Amino acid sequence: MKFISKTALLGCAAALLPAGVPVQAQGGPAKSTASFDYMEYKAVNEAPSAPEGSYRNPVIPGFHPDPSIVRVGDDFYAVTSTFSWFPGLPILHSTDLVNWTLIGNAIDRPGQMDFSGLGTNRGLFAPAISHHDGKFWIVNTCIECGDNFVITADDPAGPWSDPTWLDFGGIDPSLYFADDGTAWIVYNDAPPTEPRYEGHRALWLQQFDLETMQVLPERTLLVDGGVDPSTNPIWAEGPHIYHVDGWYYLLTAEGSTADQHSQIIYRSRNLKGPYEPGDFNPILTQRDMPADRPDRVEATGHADIVQMDDGSWWGVFLATRPFEGQSTLLGRETFLLPLEWKDGWPRFLDRGEAVPMVAKRPNLPVGKGTDWSQWREDFSAPLSDEWIGIRNPTSQQALMIGDGSLHVIPGTDAAGSLGKPAFTGRRMRHPSADFTTSVDFDPGSSNDFAGLLAFMDESHFLAFGQEGDRLVVRLRTDGDQSDEGELVAQQALDTDGPIELKLAIREGDAQAWWRAKGASQWQAVGGEIDVEPLASVHAGLFTGVVVGPYAYSKR
Repeated sequence: MKFISKTALLGCAAALLPAGVPVQAQGGPAKSTASFDYMEYKAVNEAPSAPEGSYRNPVIPGFHPDPSIVRVGDDFYAVTSTFSWFPGLPILHSTDLVNWTLIGNAIDRPGQMDFSGLGTNRGLFAPAISHHDGKFWIVNTCIECGDNFVITADDPAGPWSDPTWLDFGGIDPSLYFADDGTAWIVYNDAPPTEPRYEGHRALWLQQFDLETMQVLPERTLLVDGGVDPSTNPIWAEGPHIYHVDGWYYLLTAEGSTADQHSQIIYRSRNLKGPYEPGDFNPILTQRDMPADRPDRVEATGHADIVQMDDGSWWGVFLATRPFEGQSTLLGRETFLLPLEWKDGWPRFLDRGEAVPMVAKRPNLPVGKGTDWSQWREDFSAPLSDEWIGIRNPTSQQALMIGDGSLHVIPGTDAAGSLGKPAFTGRRMRHPSADFTTSVDFDPGSSNDFAGLLAFMDESHFLAFGQEGDRLVVRLRTDGDQSDEGELVAQQALDTDGPIELKLAIREGDAQAWWRAKGASQWQAVGGEIDVEPLASVHAGLFTGVVVGPYAYSKR
């Protein structure tokens, strides 16, 4: 049997070694290796397609927060946050702002960034992408793993450079290239004096030297606190600067990334300020909307904008689609809206206006996109860039593709640990969906597990599969519970050979199903499971559920 090694390391979905590289003794995978024959995803109760001339939000569904966008000619490129997932910083391409395709990941080599031991709410926060002098730039922050850095590429699909670490603090940096050839970084950092309250932040501007790839020492305070300091505004962040008709516009988020999230606009005649807020702020928020409105969208903010040839402006921003309260398994997704300019000020929505799920398309030819509503992976070729893993690859476990299967050697790091679980998965992109797979597993002990993992973070996940000679469902909703999750359902497995597993998620409920390979009838394992406790609102708000093959061996 020939194997293709995922860089002979667990979790690197983008770069496989050439076919024929052996990572197991000849004769096939070792006993207790789990072999997954396929994995399939299908959205359930999906919303109908938008009418001709319209589009449906979100334009990039699933876990894609903090979007940043750049236009280069007739092409648009976007990047979103990935925290400690690897590969990270997905680069998406579109020609019409509506249909998007993943073309690569900017962080796709283990040596670029070290996420070892980090929780999945740490790592890469809020990247900003730009283009200057024929080169693409991303400036970003790695929380608890190096702080601020810049990477570059000639081709947005990659390869991207190793990071150049930058000598300034704070988060959410964004590059602005001025008309005079200078470059500047605007970012969030602590205020100039002792913070007056929790969440008191400031926005700063610092010149960036394109030769030395470092910031110059002097920095300028642009905003202290937020649009109305008397209200103690929190978390002014995600700033971007644009030069339009002689004005410098400062676009920034405020209110933290939950139901109070909003988008704020300032402007100045000078790059260094002073900046005055617009009278209509916030220019985007849903915090004052009725909770019982249909097609509810929440947490709107962290926007970035681009201009079309026809003079119109469009922006991408993050938002959520809760199924109740602020609960969603999908995390923060990327939405699209036009901006309207009035008296020299832009706005996304009028006060009290809901984010539309269906809106008029940009005046651009319809482009090619990705059908995220259903897909099937037969593991007959190297995994696409859609597949991601938890933290950096290591040399201790391996995933291998060979003979039309994904072979997963059970790892000793459980999903609830801060190690490197033997897992790779793809984003859940719809509120209700089915994940189905086939696994052939001969466990070496009663503690060996192989199956599906639905992972929000290390304290919030569901695992369903074969454990020894039984089928189990394990759930973890609290960091005090066991790393492998608490047992919530089990039944004896009375068949040999491959079995099929299906995890059916319906907003806040899930049902585990199984059948022998080739059988026609699905059988339930336990009853319906309440998975609302896995929602991102309980898990730090940052990530969304990723589902895929997982194997674990408790030692």
